[in-house]
Amino acid sequence: MRAKKLLTADQRTVRIVGGTPLSGAAQVQGSKNVALHLYAATLLLDEPMMLTGAPHILDTGVCADILTRAGTHTTVIGGKFATRPGATRSTVIADELGRRIRTTPVIAGALLARTGQVTFPLPGGDSFCARYIDRHLAAMRAAGADIEIADGRVHARARGAWPRAFMTNVTTKSWGPSLGATVTALLLAARAPSTSTIQGPSIEPEVTVTSGLLQSCGATIEWEGAEAVHVTGSDRLQGGMFAVPPDRLEAATLALAAAITGGAVHLDNFPVEDFPSGLRSVFADAGIRCVPQNAGTRVSAPELPCAVAMSTAPHPGFPTDVQPQLTAFLTQAHGISRLEERIYPRRDTHLSPLRAFGAAVDSTGPVIAVHGASRLTAADVAAEDIRAVTALVIAALAAEGTSTIRGMYHLRRGYGSLLPKLAALGARVTIDQEMP
Repeated sequence: MRAKKLLTADQRTVRIVGGTPLSGAAQVQGSKNVALHLYAATLLLDEPMMLTGAPHILDTGVCADILTRAGTHTTVIGGKFATRPGATRSTVIADELGRRIRTTPVIAGALLARTGQVTFPLPGGDSFCARYIDRHLAAMRAAGADIEIADGRVHARARGAWPRAFMTNVTTKSWGPSLGATVTALLLAARAPSTSTIQGPSIEPEVTVTSGLLQSCGATIEWEGAEAVHVTGSDRLQGGMFAVPPDRLEAATLALAAAITGGAVHLDNFPVEDFPSGLRSVFADAGIRCVPQNAGTRVSAPELPCAVAMSTAPHPGFPTDVQPQLTAFLTQAHGISRLEERIYPRRDTHLSPLRAFGAAVDSTGPVIAVHGASRLTAADVAAEDIRAVTALVIAALAAEGTSTIRGMYHLRRGYGSLLPKLAALGARVTIDQEMP
């Protein structure tokens, strides 16, 4: 899979006939969000690296193309993301690639760490809110880089000896620790001599797993929980093999898809404890049962789900990337559910298309109210970010009639085979052929 062969837009639509309880077993893909940060980390390495369990998604192809253009030869075959460092490196991330993903500043941090300079576009990815990169840039400045921003691009160049140890704080003013900026700082520090300190780090799995890869390659990393992390870098980082963990977000999506249909699904390779504790708590409040079974998890739901009051939160709280899917499920819960978004200023682009299904949903600032239970009927809808499109798929599974959903490009950015998995569980899904 190579990014240059992937479409920048996907005009296909999916048609879903609702009303069929899902039943059966499914394998959970490798974590999209973890994988994208691991891909960036491979730019630091002086030896080949094999990442197993890489998700077969559009963003994987985009990252592979960025790395290859930067001089790290990359191939993706059968879930194996293989990198081999080359002698020639480009320090420019092309606009047409960097604006398609949100981890562009993280990749830029890795390039800056290796070469002392980088030019990259402001990040793209999902469009539900602005993507601030001030904490990323602060880490680059702390490490000794001068920053210029012009025409939608960032130019970073090291001054003096490079790289150098540094101290930076990655906590945002309003929304807690920045996951992406924590990884950017980790990557910069991993190539710096002596010890760097990152204050207020995120402890999301995307961060801790990337930390684990860097440690396996020769960096020394000591955590003080969410207070600070100390990184002693190395002028040479080895390669090896490293596994991408299963995607807790896809696992939650499959669970909610089964629950909204009144069905049950077994997540074959996903133990219950891999769900964040905050998610397990909200699922239990709603009546969704998650039971350990055969090294995986069996998920089922009652006929009458319960309304909940919850907030998204940093790990191990309820993940923001499951909030839209949960909103869709709660349209079938009796009572008024209140969902407060505490990771982003607001996240509600899924509400308007959900209303097209007949859902009684509204928002005030960061708080979403869901009035249930609603009778959902088929709709023709679209969305412009991964999780919003996924919420519409979940709603369509419970709606009467045949729904049409547009925005498959965004779904394919985050899920390699969600629709085939749903079809294997009994969903009546049809993907239209590509339109001119």
